[in-house]
Amino acid sequence: MEIDHWPNIYKGKKVLITGHTGFKGAWLSIWLHLLGADVVGIALEPRSEKDVFVLSGIGKRIRDYRVDIRDLEKVYEVVENEKPEMLFHLAAQPIVLESYTRPVYTFETNVLGTVNLLEVMRRSKSLRTGVFITTDKCYENREQDYAYKETDPMGGHDPYSASKGAAELVISSYRNSFFTTPEKKVASARAGNVIGGGDWTPYRLMVDIVKAIEQEKAIEVRNPDATRPWQHVLEPLGGYLLLGAMLEEGKEFDEAWNFGPHAQNTITVKELLELTIREFGKGQWIDRSSGEKLHEAKLLALDITKAKLRLGWNPVLNIRDTIRLAAAWYMNYQTADVFEMCKQQITDYTERWKSVKES
Repeated sequence: MEIDHWPNIYKGKKVLITGHTGFKGAWLSIWLHLLGADVVGIALEPRSEKDVFVLSGIGKRIRDYRVDIRDLEKVYEVVENEKPEMLFHLAAQPIVLESYTRPVYTFETNVLGTVNLLEVMRRSKSLRTGVFITTDKCYENREQDYAYKETDPMGGHDPYSASKGAAELVISSYRNSFFTTPEKKVASARAGNVIGGGDWTPYRLMVDIVKAIEQEKAIEVRNPDATRPWQHVLEPLGGYLLLGAMLEEGKEFDEAWNFGPHAQNTITVKELLELTIREFGKGQWIDRSSGEKLHEAKLLALDITKAKLRLGWNPVLNIRDTIRLAAAWYMNYQTADVFEMCKQQITDYTERWKSVKES
């Protein structure tokens, strides 16, 4: 599929997004709205009045429902009323540390919620294509110098990771059991540590940095030597949109896909901190590591060869561009028209993506 063609697939198409009030879901809603899609959102209330969903006002430009994905019949009712053609499932309990304090809720939301959306898709006559977003943490992580491929085994030390690994198994089961004809196509997408403007989710490093800088406090860091594959939110979202378009074109893409950054974007928390502070022009951090802490993976990377070769997808932002784009949002959100700022960042990113693809 040519790079100029895939956005046209969304024009006039009714697309359901779960988790549209969340960080990634709101950005995806804005992007799809700009592509001319008729967007329907199912989600809980946004976490903060400063979230990109709230400040951008995207909820007023789409069909906005407050429904818990654990409630199968209510989700099905919305789908039957709206009759969307495509689904992007992003709703989740997304925080590793919160999964230790709310394990039942985490499993209910991430596993049963996924079952519910797959079951709704199975019942629905209108929904034909589904992209289910999980995480790089779905893999059985042995913390080795190894980039995980889509065929590697699922696993998970903590409840969050285990719930996402389980969700992947559920997706595969439904695909093999119920979505065996060209009329129904389901793929899963796995991405890593995503940063970008408008995220105020607790326990996220960029959020902690911005809050500390705004409050003129030192940034407290639990695990400065942890290595992560950092990427801007628009990178995986572009991958999800491309995957959805390819699914619309053919069933041979209904499988699992990794959307990670270039290897050069895999740096330590300490390195990300120092680059971000440099971009803001202020800030300082202190190490709050302790011997007694909950398990968090120190090393995790994705092999994106498959997405490159078969989808023609490539990340285009290096680590400095990634941080610069996120920092620009946070440095301007209090005075700028947030929807227009998001629109401009998406437009600029799309042009860069196009130029890299054509070069």
